[in-house]
Amino acid sequence: MPDLAVVHGRSPSFYAVFDRKEDGDPGQTHYCPGCGHGILTKLLAEAIDALGIQDRTVLVSPVGCSVFGYEYLDVGNIQAAHGRAPAVATAVKRSRPDSIVISYQGDGDLAAIGTAEIIHAANRGEAITVIFVNNAIYGMTGGQMAPTTLVGERSTTTPWGRDPTVHGYPIRVCELLATLEAPVHIERVGLGSNRQIMAAARAVRRAIDNQVRGLGFSVVEVLSPCPTIWGLDPVEAQTFVRDTMPRTFPLGILRDRTATAVPRPPLPSPPDPAELPGILGLDGATAGTTGGRAGGPRHAGADHRIVAAGFGGQGVQVLGEVLAEAGLSAGYHVAWLPSYGPQMRSGTSNCHVRLCGGAVDSPLVSRPTALVALNQPSLRAFLPRMEPGTLVLFNADAVPPDGLPRGLRIGAVPATAIADRLGSPRAANMVMLGALLEATGMLAPGVVEATLQRMVTDPAWRDLDLAALRAGQRAARRALPATCLHRTAILGAPGPPGPGPRPS
Repeated sequence: MPDLAVVHGRSPSFYAVFDRKEDGDPGQTHYCPGCGHGILTKLLAEAIDALGIQDRTVLVSPVGCSVFGYEYLDVGNIQAAHGRAPAVATAVKRSRPDSIVISYQGDGDLAAIGTAEIIHAANRGEAITVIFVNNAIYGMTGGQMAPTTLVGERSTTTPWGRDPTVHGYPIRVCELLATLEAPVHIERVGLGSNRQIMAAARAVRRAIDNQVRGLGFSVVEVLSPCPTIWGLDPVEAQTFVRDTMPRTFPLGILRDRTATAVPRPPLPSPPDPAELPGILGLDGATAGTTGGRAGGPRHAGADHRIVAAGFGGQGVQVLGEVLAEAGLSAGYHVAWLPSYGPQMRSGTSNCHVRLCGGAVDSPLVSRPTALVALNQPSLRAFLPRMEPGTLVLFNADAVPPDGLPRGLRIGAVPATAIADRLGSPRAANMVMLGALLEATGMLAPGVVEATLQRMVTDPAWRDLDLAALRAGQRAARRALPATCLHRTAILGAPGPPGPGPRPS
C-alpha cells in the first residue's frame, strides 16, 4: 500500500489548540454547525498563510460572533467597541504602517452602529482590509432585525416580517461605498455553494494582497448563513444564501482599481516627543518656571481642582481654557473638561480644571478646591457639592444671606459691574479669574497675562481682558473676607508670548 501524504490540514495561522476558549472543547470553535463564520475564518487564515504575513497581521474584531476571532487566529488581535473596528484599524495602521490590519465585522455591527465609521474610513481610503459578514440578522444577541434583513423576513423585532414602510429597506453597504472615490476594491461574495466559497476565497486573498501592495482600502462583503437564528438546518441555510440573498444583495465586483492604483504615499512621521513643547509654543513659556515640565519641586503635591459655572455667553469656557493654558505654561499637569448645553446663549455652561504637580488621574472634578460661580443658578446648583473649606467666588455685590452650607470660604466679587465699567460686561470672566488668582495664589498673575497675550489676537479685547484680570485682583483684595485669602506661595513666572492664537 503506498504511503499516504496529508495534503490538506489545519492552517498554521490557527492556534493548534483553542486555549483562549473559556468553555467547551478546546479543539472546536464556538460556531454553530453550518455557520458562515467558521468557513470564512478558514478562508481568512489560508489567505494569511499564502501571503506569508502571519507575523505582520493584526485582526480587529468588535462585538458579535466576529468577537471569537481572537480565540482561533494566531495573529495580533485587538477587540473594538461595537461598530468601531474601522476607527481602531485606522489607528493601528497609521501607527504601525508595516502591519497588515484586517477589520472583521458583522452586519449588525458594521451596517448599524458602525455606519459612520466604515463610510469615513472608506472615504479616506485608509490602507486597511475590511471583511464584512452579512447574515441579515443580529446573530449573537437574539435575532433582532439588522440593517440588512430582507424585506418580509421575520425576526424577534419584526415578527410579521420586515415592512419597508415601517422599517425601511435593507442597506446595501457595498453600493454605498462604491459611490466614494477612494476605495480600491469592493466586492460581494457568498458562502452558498462550493463555487461561491471558492470565489470568496479569491476575493478575501485579493483584498488582503491589495494591502500588502500598499494600494489602499478594500472591502469584501460575504453573504453568510446563520442556521440557528434563521431556524433552518445547515443545508437549508446555505441554499438560502445561494438562491435568495443575492436577489437583494447581488454578487460581484463593484469597484476594482487594483490594476491602476499606485501605492499610497507614506504618512508624515510623527514629531519626536522632545519637539512637542516647541511645536505647541510651550518651550519659551515654561522657561524660568519649573525648569521644564510639570512635577518640579515647586509644584510637588499641588492639586488645584476648580469648577467654573455660569450660563452660555458669560465666557465660562474661556475662563477655564485660559486657566488651563496658563497652568501648562507654569509647568503643571493640566486637565480641562468643558460641559455646556446646545444653546448658543443663556444655556448652562460649566467646566472642570485641574492643575496638578503630578499626573492627572481624572479630568472630572468631584471634590473642588474652588468654585467660580458667574450667576446665582450656578451657585445654587453647585453649592451642595462643596465640602467645608472650599473657596467659593460669586459674581454679585453680596453673598446670598440664606441657604448656604456651613464652613465654606465664600466671597462676592461684582465682576459684571466691574467689567461694564471697564468697557464690556463680557469681560466679567476675566475679573473672576483675577479674583481666583488673588485668593489662591495658584499662578503668578504674569503667567496668566502672558497666556492672554498669546491666546487673544484682537488688541482691543486683549487690553480689556488684561485690565479685567488686574481689576479682579484688586477687587479680591478689597472685597473678599480674610477667610477667602488663604494664599499659598506664588507658583510660576510669566513667560514670553508664543503661538497659538484663540478668539476671546
